Amino acid sequence: MTEVLLVCRADGAFRSCRASGHALFASRGNDIVCAAETIILRTAIDFLEHSGGILVTKDTASRGKLLFCAEVSETVPLEQRFVALERLKSVADFIRIGIGSLSGEYPKNVRLLEKTED
Repeated sequence: MTEVLLVCRADGAFRSCRASGHALFASRGNDIVCAAETIILRTAIDFLEHSGGILVTKDTASRGKLLFCAEVSETVPLEQRFVALERLKSVADFIRIGIGSLSGEYPKNVRLLEKTED
């Protein structure tokens, strides 16, 4: 089973996401659940990386593990911080809805966990 831990701030803004394990729905290279998880999470990473004013760190080097974190850059002008913060909230919703839907359809293969930090 793949466990996806979504960590957000109290205001709902994305902080980090960690996916670990294997969906084990099908054999390697044929696992549609794994492919769906990967597409959702890599799209979230791409969205954040193409959002101005957001710093992203990621570790995608290992099979069966994916970790990424994001924060608003301190160099972003104050008037642009609101936009960056809204993007962090949007990506949290995107992951929650996408992985949550997948977990609902394949509960033996993927689980979404959420944590809120101050």
